[in-house]
Amino acid sequence: MNANDAIDLAHQTVVVALKLGAPVMLLALVVGLVISFLQALTQIQEMTLTFVPKMLAILVSLLVLLPFMLTTLTAFMHSLVNRIITG
Repeated sequence: MNANDAIDLAHQTVVVALKLGAPVMLLALVVGLVISFLQALTQIQEMTLTFVPKMLAILVSLLVLLPFMLTTLTAFMHSLVNRIITG
């Protein structure tokens, strides 16, 4: 493995991590912003109010995105194993 292979592998790893994490984190961000906006409008300043909707949104998004995540990880693992085999 030379430097170019290591850089390419690191690049692929970062891309896979972004593909897996970004949708869930962006959804949590949007839900948090909506709840914060509603709290500002209604002047309800309950700190725990944001956690339950975020947790539910993250749970639902993980259930919906699980096939995509599994496919992405499987494809990455196959490419990694092929790199190891071809040496």
